[in-house]
Amino acid sequence: MPAPLLMICASLLFSVMGVCVKLASAQYAAGEIVFYRGIVGALFIVALSRWRGVALRTSVPAMHFWRSVSGVMALCLWFYSIGGLPLGTAMTLNYMSSVWMALFLIGGSVLMGSASGIDGRLVAAVVVGFGGVALVLRPTIDERQVWYGLCGLMSGMLAALAYLQVTALGRAGEPESRIVFYFSLGGMVAGAGTTAWTGGLHGHTWAGAALLLSIGLLATVAQLMMTRAYAIGRTLGNAALQYLGIAFSFGFGVWLFDDPITASAFAGVVLIVGAGLVATRMSSRVVAATVHPADS
Repeated sequence: MPAPLLMICASLLFSVMGVCVKLASAQYAAGEIVFYRGIVGALFIVALSRWRGVALRTSVPAMHFWRSVSGVMALCLWFYSIGGLPLGTAMTLNYMSSVWMALFLIGGSVLMGSASGIDGRLVAAVVVGFGGVALVLRPTIDERQVWYGLCGLMSGMLAALAYLQVTALGRAGEPESRIVFYFSLGGMVAGAGTTAWTGGLHGHTWAGAALLLSIGLLATVAQLMMTRAYAIGRTLGNAALQYLGIAFSFGFGVWLFDDPITASAFAGVVLIVGAGLVATRMSSRVVAATVHPADS
């Protein structure tokens, strides 16, 4: 399957997963959902790896550990924000990860004393991106939802760290199935710990169990598709198609949950998507120049 089609399918599956998470949040806590998502994902990857003949043993366990820490924290915060925010808003905040990565690059340049080499377009993308966040949050969030909004914003920041670590794992030769497997294990452990701390597991209904199973399967398949798309496709093209997830989520939110869409919120989404695309393009150039510096 070509990279563009993989990204479109992955974005749609992630959006449907968001719908399932929002529905499941009425019965389960965020930690529980992460726990069951990890179990389903790990079992799915074990079966897939045996069928493909891919070993799950890794020579870089420390890299997987830190990827799981940041990724699972981002996932927990994202699921928590989905439970308390309009679906499209929660998805938009999580997709701020590319803008956060640009901010990390700027911060790293400042700390290394090379701030003079920072491209002004990268700085502008960060400013515009956070301006878009202000527009998205202001019309759609009341005072009781501010905490959920902050958690959603933080999930995007941690997701940016996780993506950087996934890139490093790919360069270390780790296949996508192995990366997703250890991330799923991390979700199991973190979800179990969070659930035990917050009062234990809730009872199941047939509908609740079906939602949890769907979340695990949708998330795992979408993650494999997205990882594969970034491995074989162009970064900027993939990033552009990934933002379809926001459109899908707003559509599902209006259709299924009567979520409001205002002109201000729409303008904010446009700013975030535009800033994300610019940030992705400029960040990719910076990384490429670091890894493959031009001949002097």
